Amino acid sequence: MLDVCLLGTSGMMPLPGRWLTALMTRFNGSSLLIDCGEGTQITIKEKGWSFHSIDTICFTHYHGDHISGLPGLLLSMGNADRTQPVTLIGPRGLERVVNALRVIAPELPFQLNFIELTKPEETLEVNGYIINAFQVKHNVMCYGYSILIKRGGRFYPERALENQVPQKFWNRLQKGETITDGDVAFTPDMVLGPPRKGIKLTYCTDTRPTKLIVKHALESDLFICEGMYGESDKDQKAKEYKHMTFQEAAKIAKAAQVNEMWLTHYSPSLTRPEDFIHEARKIFPNSKVGKDRKSITLEFDKDE
Repeated sequence: MLDVCLLGTSGMMPLPGRWLTALMTRFNGSSLLIDCGEGTQITIKEKGWSFHSIDTICFTHYHGDHISGLPGLLLSMGNADRTQPVTLIGPRGLERVVNALRVIAPELPFQLNFIELTKPEETLEVNGYIINAFQVKHNVMCYGYSILIKRGGRFYPERALENQVPQKFWNRLQKGETITDGDVAFTPDMVLGPPRKGIKLTYCTDTRPTKLIVKHALESDLFICEGMYGESDKDQKAKEYKHMTFQEAAKIAKAAQVNEMWLTHYSPSLTRPEDFIHEARKIFPNSKVGKDRKSITLEFDKDE
């Protein structure tokens, strides 16, 4: 299962009760962060989660409302006696940007590893899950992210017996290993059925609608998407500043056939996004207003 928490939902500037953009996930003892706006470490504490287990931080882009909380978070992680490395992922220029921010956090008791994205689409494997990064359309280089947790096929003991697989190998084969015993090779498909549907989360912000977002959000269990503007008269402003309206986000959710959509990254002028959610629901009924610390646990389909 994948725990998901929308830590901050404000765009441009923090507001009372609304911190800047950040998302956190937890899976199998590993925690991942996407963006780290001002107030991120505070809202993690308010949620009751820990930043000590964060081992991967992805950045959509380097505008201040998406990365200004990083120095403080790194210092807090260091003060909490973290020694394990942290992997940072983001568009080209990541190491230069982070090192500039670290002027106020120069000494850390853990190593930072940098992965800079340069292609329109890139796939990474981190701590048991797949990260698909894809370029979106903003006024600077910006990426969205899909997080996928794969699920192997169902174990069939009768298939293992039929293929004369020794019982001592069953557990390892279920984990995807191929085992050679003398002249005989045992493969996972000798004990498992076809792969089952995994868990998929897609997150994107600071962008105009693109086909690449639809492609990567396809059939996501949860799609978290920016809704900078809810008002119907803000279409032109959204186009000018390379952002999205509630209705545009809902059209993507519908086209991608996602299960549920949360809106986030609201304009400071949008103080009550719930007043406009009905416009998104006309297009995609399972649209929801994202709020700071709104969370969910995504689980595998019990029927598969």
